Amino acid sequence: MTQASPIGATHEESRTRRSRNPVYLEEQRRVAQFEQLARLVIQHRCELGLSQGELAERVGTSHSAISRIESGRHKTTVDTLQRLAPALGLRFVFGFESGPVDSPSRELVTA
Repeated sequence: MTQASPIGATHEESRTRRSRNPVYLEEQRRVAQFEQLARLVIQHRCELGLSQGELAERVGTSHSAISRIESGRHKTTVDTLQRLAPALGLRFVFGFESGPVDSPSRELVTA
């Protein structure tokens, strides 16, 4: 019999338990796209030397809205992305992808 730790499970034990939980795995899949977007926003904001508040002013939104985007856990509207791109000195591009995952065909539109 393994003795329980008085401080709970180790990080490795918790990670192993979560990796087998289908609800956890589904949530990870759901937020993966939001996390990718969050990394891009953070990267470009930092390159410009902007705080979240300063970026929010440029976008015309609240500091909390930028914080939610950068948390990587929430959906962002197309309208917000269209305002966010020029605030970061970028162009917003969207489109569709077809064909094989490893070499897709992309049809993109610049907003």
